[in-house]
Amino acid sequence: MKVQAIINPISGVGSKRKIPKMIEQLCKEAGYDLNIRFTEYPGHANIVASKAIEDGAKCVIAVGGDGTVNEIARALVHTDAVLGIIPKGSGNGLARELHIPMDVKRAFEVIRRGHELTIDCCRANEHIFFCTCGVGFDAAVSQKFAGEKRRGSLTYIKNTVEEYLSYQPEVYDLLVNGEAIQEKAFLVACGNASQYGNNAYIAPHANIQDGQMDITILSPFLPKDIPQLAIQLFTKQIDKNSKIKTMKATTLSIIRQNPGWMHLDGEPIMADARIDLAVIPHALRVFTPEVVSFRKEVQAIFGEVSRFFDQRRPYIFR
Repeated sequence: MKVQAIINPISGVGSKRKIPKMIEQLCKEAGYDLNIRFTEYPGHANIVASKAIEDGAKCVIAVGGDGTVNEIARALVHTDAVLGIIPKGSGNGLARELHIPMDVKRAFEVIRRGHELTIDCCRANEHIFFCTCGVGFDAAVSQKFAGEKRRGSLTYIKNTVEEYLSYQPEVYDLLVNGEAIQEKAFLVACGNASQYGNNAYIAPHANIQDGQMDITILSPFLPKDIPQLAIQLFTKQIDKNSKIKTMKATTLSIIRQNPGWMHLDGEPIMADARIDLAVIPHALRVFTPEVVSFRKEVQAIFGEVSRFFDQRRPYIFR
């Protein structure tokens, strides 16, 4: 199998110096014909992936975060090529949604086993996304986070708190499957998948294969509401909060007073005052684990927690 690996050297946190040799060795053992490229600028991954498919690649491996995965996956939509994901970003939303391990070797083993899933994607105006799209507060945080030199969860939390202190909700006119509603909202999120990343479930009942978007509308709230919202966000219970409205749709239009920021899979872009969204069913082939047991999910969570604290221990204790 002809394989193209595309590595974003600046995604997420931690060095990726050892990853190319690791992938080379793993592909050699699997008998794959491998080519490796590093991204050099925003949008480069999409160009490399498109060229690889033209040259006959049957698998394109994304090594990076959700932005890198998005760029590469866009080139694979409605092609015979299959996406492989080695998650090395800050949130890794699509990888987590598909239960792909965070460890490089275990993620590659998913690719080697060859089990495929065909998933939906969505379009927001001319832009494609695979996990979530949003306007309002989450888009503002994404824009702020994109300008940071340091990545990671702590930086994201800092930006979230800072943005909350000054953010003002907006009034949105929405067309949900053609039905008009108006909402004053802190954010409007559209989920093809259930989470932003880092197991933050903004659309806990979303199904990436059901041909629908799950829309989450967060009404204005007070500081005292934050602890409950945060707990529910990370425990798949956000839809039970009184400040939340949810609905399913195949088409959605978001109309606001002025153009502004929108995020697509965590990456901020400027968008028009009107954003038209629609589902593209059965759009992308991706390598995923065959069966994910509850025990393995728990083990993976404890493994991530362990690695988190291991990276932050003083050197003398390592």
